[in-house]
Amino acid sequence: MIKVLFFASLKEALDCAQLQLDNPGSVAALKQQLAQQSADWQRWLLSESTLVAVNQTMANDATALNDGDEVAFFPPVTGG
Repeated sequence: MIKVLFFASLKEALDCAQLQLDNPGSVAALKQQLAQQSADWQRWLLSESTLVAVNQTMANDATALNDGDEVAFFPPVTGG
């Protein structure tokens, strides 16, 4: 199992803060699995601007997932 977290406007748009899921094997596979929820999920999770971290380290689609991992999705952060 993995823990999936959603933050900021992404959490609001998907109306979901977290999920527990069977490990799909990679970030790319997780995105594809989650995108099947609805058009909104697809739009947000398959967007190149949505960021992902695995165990609090920035990750990409090729990142392998292990049981017990925490995957966080969040919108791009700007600051000044």
